[in-house]
Amino acid sequence: MKYEFTGETKISFGVTLKRIRALIEIKLWGVAKGDLGGWIEKEENLARVHGDAWVSGNARVYGDARVYGNARVYGNARVYGDARVSGDARVYGNAWVSGNACVSGNAWVYGDARVSGNACVSDDARVSDDAWVYGDAWVSDDARVYGDARVYGNAWVSGDALVSKPIIVASRSDGYTFLCAPREKKPPVIIAGCRYFTFGEAREHWEKTRGGTPLGDESLALVDHLERMAKIQGWVE
Repeated sequence: MKYEFTGETKISFGVTLKRIRALIEIKLWGVAKGDLGGWIEKEENLARVHGDAWVSGNARVYGDARVYGNARVYGNARVYGDARVSGDARVYGNAWVSGNACVSGNAWVYGDARVSGNACVSDDARVSDDAWVYGDAWVSDDARVYGDARVYGNAWVSGDALVSKPIIVASRSDGYTFLCAPREKKPPVIIAGCRYFTFGEAREHWEKTRGGTPLGDESLALVDHLERMAKIQGWVE
């Protein structure tokens, strides 16, 4: 067994939480035998035997949420609902992970960030500051989502994309959403559903797939709009 309940409890958001104490040394996180951990509702919230997963500080894990693998939740972070934090992931600061969201790989969610819905943050991705990732959105690879950014719906942010406070959002009349975000030392990227384009690639795609249709005309007009806005932001010359 990796931890035990100390007998200390507190009520948070109407849920009775129990404090944990380490029964063994967890070298990965610098935890010594006897160190106090964070707060969980029940044993199912934190893997008790396998892996080096740990909850510490004032962090709270409750509901049907699970923390396992070598993941760590600490600071004032909250993981709840049916959320999953696994792999070598970290959730800390004042971050919240909720709903059916998952944070995995070597992903970090921190600051005042929120990850919810069916969203997934994986690989080496980072979500920080006041950013929100929700809906069915996916943030992966080396992507960075920060500032006051919002990534939602079916958006997919991957590669080395930088999604920050001045993210530009535009929608077609059918509700399909286009996001435009800056990248470091590369042209801005347009994210539409699970697609990931430069401006030229976006025009080529919609001319090929919807050329001559009202939605195609809308799509091309939105690409023009996003490129103009990117120039105003100084992302392109």
